[in-house]
Amino acid sequence: MATAAFSTGATAQSADDANKSNNPLNLAASLNFQNYYTPKLFGTNAHTNDFLIRPTIPIAPGDLVGVPQIFRVTAPVSTRPQADGSYKTGLGDVNIFDIFLLRQGALDIGIGPMLTMPTATSSETGAGKWSAGLAGTVVSASKEGLMGALVEWQHSFAGQSRRDTVNTATFQPFLIRNLPQGWYLRSTATWTFDLQKSDYYIPVGLGAGKAWRVDKNIFNVFVEPQWTVAHKGEGLPQFTVFAGLNITFGH
Repeated sequence: MATAAFSTGATAQSADDANKSNNPLNLAASLNFQNYYTPKLFGTNAHTNDFLIRPTIPIAPGDLVGVPQIFRVTAPVSTRPQADGSYKTGLGDVNIFDIFLLRQGALDIGIGPMLTMPTATSSETGAGKWSAGLAGTVVSASKEGLMGALVEWQHSFAGQSRRDTVNTATFQPFLIRNLPQGWYLRSTATWTFDLQKSDYYIPVGLGAGKAWRVDKNIFNVFVEPQWTVAHKGEGLPQFTVFAGLNITFGH
């Protein structure tokens, strides 16, 4: 009976660690390394790659803001095809958002502003525009896993006049199903809509990952193939392999 109790407790701890590592509204400092490799694009034989470095910093409630905040920075290193058939790799446009955690409990709700800066080192890897918008997240957590969605919208307000206006929205439904010993199944593909051009692509993902604890830190590795099931426009991802390492500190 003692062995069974230990096994049940270990399973519960593993599920809790997986939830904390995968929950975008978890109030813990983290550092994520994520990679999107797209070997197939609609209408072209080219490929793309985006390597994301994404630190997250929680901010405790204060006198000015009475709710917790989650500050996240995403710095992409992107590879894009050029007209001559070669490829250009460089820093992309850095994105930041500040989520205000309005509700915690069975259902976590967060919303806040976001900003994208034209930090790209070449025209191929960035939009050349300053853009601002909103991000909102809803997460339901249980011992079985996570279910929720992240919605983002942004519109350009300054930048290079010769570059296209940015007016985009994304919708990322995510489902995490916990398994024994820290393993889990995942589906987290992001649906992307170019509201300026009326283009879009809707992928569906199915992958797996494992979370484990090292002292007070949680490590989480995963891989998730994603297939686009509906799209409008050329040069959009047809198939993508999404993989990453998430590190959650001191939790």
